[in-house]
Amino acid sequence: MEFYFPTELPEQIAFLASAIVGLIGLFLMVLPATALRLGGFQVGQVTPDGYGATRSTGGLYLGLPLCALLFAQDFYYLAVGVTLGFSAIGRLLSLFLDRGFVNRNLVLLLLQLVLAAGPLGYSLGYF
Repeated sequence: MEFYFPTELPEQIAFLASAIVGLIGLFLMVLPATALRLGGFQVGQVTPDGYGATRSTGGLYLGLPLCALLFAQDFYYLAVGVTLGFSAIGRLLSLFLDRGFVNRNLVLLLLQLVLAAGPLGYSLGYF
């Protein structure tokens, strides 16, 4: 089995967005304390349950894009895009409901929207 890298630009965009999400998931799984600090948490207050939840979320962010990278099917890219889209909706809700209008949330919201646009645009035929 050889590694597949897409030849068309729209699929390359979806592929690279999925790869970036996978790397973020790997980062969450391997370095949860650093990821939580970057997310604004004080690590001394995080319990082992919190680390477990962070690693578990990292597993989701690693496993789903990994399927998209390995199988290179439209519906996997769609799943990655929809997952990131709903994550962005959650962050958008946090901006208004949790008074989370801070630079970090805005930057991460834009990152989630940009990363969701690649797989969604490819799988829905916009690119």
